[in-house]
Amino acid sequence: MSETVLVTGGAGFIGRFVTRELLARGNKVRVLDALIPQVHGDGGRPADLASDAELIHADIRDGDAVARALKGVDSVINLAAEVGVGQSMYEVERYTSVNDVGTAVLFERLIDHPVRRVVTASSMSIYGEGLYADADGILVENAERGIVRDGQQQWDPVDAQGRVLKPIATPEWKRPSLASIYALNKYVQERTTHIMGAPYGIESVCLRLFNVYGPGQALSNPYTGVLAIFASRLLNGQQPMIFEDGEQRRDFVHVTDVARAFADALVLPEAVGQTFNIGSGQDRSVTQVAEALAQAMNKNEIAPEIVGKARIGDIRHCFCDTALAAERLGFTARQDFVAGLAELAEWVGQQTATDNVSKARAELERRGLVA
Repeated sequence: MSETVLVTGGAGFIGRFVTRELLARGNKVRVLDALIPQVHGDGGRPADLASDAELIHADIRDGDAVARALKGVDSVINLAAEVGVGQSMYEVERYTSVNDVGTAVLFERLIDHPVRRVVTASSMSIYGEGLYADADGILVENAERGIVRDGQQQWDPVDAQGRVLKPIATPEWKRPSLASIYALNKYVQERTTHIMGAPYGIESVCLRLFNVYGPGQALSNPYTGVLAIFASRLLNGQQPMIFEDGEQRRDFVHVTDVARAFADALVLPEAVGQTFNIGSGQDRSVTQVAEALAQAMNKNEIAPEIVGKARIGDIRHCFCDTALAAERLGFTARQDFVAGLAELAEWVGQQTATDNVSKARAELERRGLVA
């Protein structure tokens, strides 16, 4: 099925890959993007945005621009968002305005310009802590760590008896625990999509993305994905900075797999009304990931810096249960992690990046957001 698809935030890292995937499947693509300097530098059209994609340079909160962008459109992939847990905790108005109000503006304009389906990007951050099991094998959905302290030895959540909880893959049915403004924003985007879809005859789908990586991330943005942040540090001869003890576990999924998931979610009947995890189904510690990236970039001599502090809003463990996406979407991540890192390292080696990580950390500490 060939359609005209509007991709909001389509000039961003994930958006450019989604755009290429949609075009490769025979669709026409229109991109709406604000091209903010934190992500895009000078704000010009990204060189790797597909040349046959139409670009409208506008903010998702500009209702008139959104209405123009929706003309002649059959479906929408909604990626427009401010991204970053740490920054969301002090740029509260900006994040809430772009993410929540922006999504509201989109759906308000969709009332007059309805489309067949909207697929909205959500995030694993809405889970807060992932799913755990206690020493008796009982599942724990509401694990919390309380207040974390500098240099503490026990970073993991414990049960009422003080026993360390075991992290297990997090499924979609796990109740949200919104530990940051960004997580709250993404959950609002999810609910807005599903609430507004059905009354207006618009099919709705949401994808909860885990840690997306690949070439093309904004290396100078200290609030982007952790692999891009590590790559920027290594490229500048600096140690990757890892909070806590580095043993927190995450799921890393390649951007080409994510793009395929969006394109499939746009057309498969089984996706309608559903929310899916999109990840690799493999968990790794953040330290393992930093060391593997250093090896891929031939920077083995640069060991990560384990800072022994925690950021407010960060969680300990969360990785992906992929069963529902496999069952309903037929989705399984294809990209091998080591090969994906090699590809990322090759791309990073051709880039220049301003290392803003220390500045971002200092800003978080100044505002009391690093415990």
